[in-house]
Amino acid sequence: MAGELGQPQAGPSHAGLDWPNPERNRAGVPGGVIRKVGSSGHRSWIQKTLEQITDSPRQWVTPSEVVPVAVLAVQRYLLEDEPRDVEPKPPLYCYDVTISDGVYQEKCYLDPRLNFLVYKNILKVGIEMRISRVSCIYNERRLGQGILCIDDVHCGESLDAISLETPFRNSAHREIPERPLMGGKSHYLALWNNEDPYGDIWLNNKYPEEHNFDNTRIISLSHLEMIWSNRRTFPALLVRILHKSKLRYYGKPDKKMIEPYQTFLEVADSSGTVSVIMWNALCPEWYKSLSVGLVLLLQDYSVKKSYPFRIQPLPVDPQIRLISTMEICLNLRDPPTNIMIIPEKQVKPEWRLPKLNYRFITRSELDDMPENHICDVVGVLVFVGRVQRSKKKESREDFWSYRWIHIADGTSEQPFIVELFSTSQPEIFENIYPMTYFVCTQLKVVRNDAQVPKLLYLTTTNESRVFITGHRGQPYINDPKVKNFNQWVKAKTDSGELKNTVIGGYYPYPPVPETFSKYSSSIKVESLLTAISEVRKEVEGLQYREQKRIAIQGIITGIKYVPRKSATENAPASETLRSANQPSTSQANKRDDQSQERDGRQNQEDSPVSSQSFQTAICSPSKKKRILQGSCAKLIPVPQSEPPAQTKGNKPSTSGTSPRREGASSSYRGKARKTISHKWESQMWREKKFGLIDHLHYSRIYPESIPRKFVSEHRNFLARQYNSQPAKYVPPEGRPQKLDDFKSARSLGHFEVTILGLNHEIAIDVAFLPMYSPEDFRASQIATLLSCMNYSCVYSQQVTGSDRLPGPRALAGDVIKAASKMDRAHIIAILDICSLGNNKAEVYLHKIYRPDNTS
Repeated sequence: MAGELGQPQAGPSHAGLDWPNPERNRAGVPGGVIRKVGSSGHRSWIQKTLEQITDSPRQWVTPSEVVPVAVLAVQRYLLEDEPRDVEPKPPLYCYDVTISDGVYQEKCYLDPRLNFLVYKNILKVGIEMRISRVSCIYNERRLGQGILCIDDVHCGESLDAISLETPFRNSAHREIPERPLMGGKSHYLALWNNEDPYGDIWLNNKYPEEHNFDNTRIISLSHLEMIWSNRRTFPALLVRILHKSKLRYYGKPDKKMIEPYQTFLEVADSSGTVSVIMWNALCPEWYKSLSVGLVLLLQDYSVKKSYPFRIQPLPVDPQIRLISTMEICLNLRDPPTNIMIIPEKQVKPEWRLPKLNYRFITRSELDDMPENHICDVVGVLVFVGRVQRSKKKESREDFWSYRWIHIADGTSEQPFIVELFSTSQPEIFENIYPMTYFVCTQLKVVRNDAQVPKLLYLTTTNESRVFITGHRGQPYINDPKVKNFNQWVKAKTDSGELKNTVIGGYYPYPPVPETFSKYSSSIKVESLLTAISEVRKEVEGLQYREQKRIAIQGIITGIKYVPRKSATENAPASETLRSANQPSTSQANKRDDQSQERDGRQNQEDSPVSSQSFQTAICSPSKKKRILQGSCAKLIPVPQSEPPAQTKGNKPSTSGTSPRREGASSSYRGKARKTISHKWESQMWREKKFGLIDHLHYSRIYPESIPRKFVSEHRNFLARQYNSQPAKYVPPEGRPQKLDDFKSARSLGHFEVTILGLNHEIAIDVAFLPMYSPEDFRASQIATLLSCMNYSCVYSQQVTGSDRLPGPRALAGDVIKAASKMDRAHIIAILDICSLGNNKAEVYLHKIYRPDNTS
């Protein structure tokens, strides 16, 4: 019985040869044959478990010894056949999990009942895992072909380091290209979306090659349009790629396509432009090798009537005619298309192939661009948000991956705000970080001037392409606006002004309209309001990095200020929150005294930047500017070599008063110490909180949600923290790091807001993160909590004279005082619910609508 297990053969052949490993005194196992090894050395847990299951009369066993194994890969694919004991719910994705016991690696099939562990990012690479129940699935069409199935697991903590040198027990598991264990698919999908090419089936080895055109008959697109309906074979096409779309995966459980992919190319010759559709296996072979601007020779293609509902992108040259009556189809077979990339040096002027024309705009021009205008942008990244996901359809498992970025080009104090969806360029999407020279094409303008605050940002389209490296030689490099940007960014780089940049964190964009009626008309959901009793279900239903916006009704009954950790910059966030939540009376008084002093020092030392604006010194380093961008106002600091109220050599006052806060600010400080309260709760809350049937606690802020000051030397670590979890384990670089080792880009802490349901039975604690920059001292305090909610930030009005901005705690006192004025008021709260994976969820208060502004 000990020689029966191996790689299943439902799909292409997976026959493997023996892979001996004499230096380990272990046996490589062809086809899954288990060989017992001698008593010397550590015994493989994987091998012992397989021996146990093959000797068992049942198809499953509880291992006699449950030991930790390391997770090296979690890979996703679509399964056509219905898995056992699972109700079919198309599309049904399955997961193969590669584990290591320190002796061998083994690729295992994850029982679909455990898929939720992947959805929640609990089961992920790099963790320690204990498998408490396993089974064997045999392929009944093959002799002795079975695989290990994980039926029950306990997922542990992340490991500091995992060795990748252990061999696969089954030599077939290391074959290239990798194949899924179950079903007939030839490849894996990207772990978190279907747009990104993933795995070794995606080739990048197609290069231009010279062609002898003496015996090649060429037909123009306009001529082809006239004759295609009466013929089945056609002369060759010689065209230039003007646009390239992202990938579309159309696999379904009931479709037996091996590689169900599709992509569109917009190509043109001198007579017109037309859509070319590349199908199925041609996509893995050619997609990564094709780029905008290449010249193609297409032979043995087919032509069909165009799909009536697809909108072609605008031609790069308005003089070129758009041909919308037909489409060119490229297939691996029927007929087998012949594709060649022609080198640019062989392109003859008499062919009159169109040149690429770009539509670059500057940030100063964006304000005048109409809704849905298509444009290209060039700039330097000053903010890169974390990767987020949103469902394509509520009832499906498919997601869009996207992130928010800010791009500065030197023509305005305000950056481009861009909603960057995955463009099937994961090598770029997952490796962008601040201070990067960035080009993005085919962006669409989204604007609403009637909304308060005005809505204005850019979003990617199906044809958007992103460039961060290798700009030299690109067609856009000679564009006048690109040249102007190059001169500006070089001057800024030489002067060292490209340093105040930010990465990651929660980013509350786009802002919602000023009235609830406008909000309700701007969203497309079945139910506009969510009952407070259903919030837990909404939160728990989110998958990893999914973010969703909902509206609830209630009454604000309490608010508490949680200061940003500052006494010990490297202290764990959880420890800081605990100490902030329940201080003793003596601790609170002592901390208030110390914090007033620290607030003054932080104003200069931390130089925090608002995560909503991020208009840093990069935009206007020489003078103070007040910027209203999107949903937040931002004050640009004045770079100073000395503290504004303390000269070099001054020592801190022993009385606890910082010298820089003397004079007018010290009088305010004296009053603030007496009046500031960091917590408020209503009389209604005191009466109702002990009789609740449920109290939902979602106000904790995790380190991943705090925007961090970007440190170029640690860009790889920071980029990984704010990317999605990888499908394969990547060893860490250097010593282990933590996000809390990096300074926050915010100075103000956050607020815990308690909202009581209208029926006084359920309450929910949510977080409110006002964005506030204390760098400009010539400012006054905020007015009301409602104004904070309207703009999702605390913003300051400029004042005259020598008045200075009070510290974050003073402002916190004003927010809490304003909240207390809404006692017993019926409000509608717009909440952002976010899942960070691994059972970590956050709920943010984005905006409050009062009864007087709901219509």
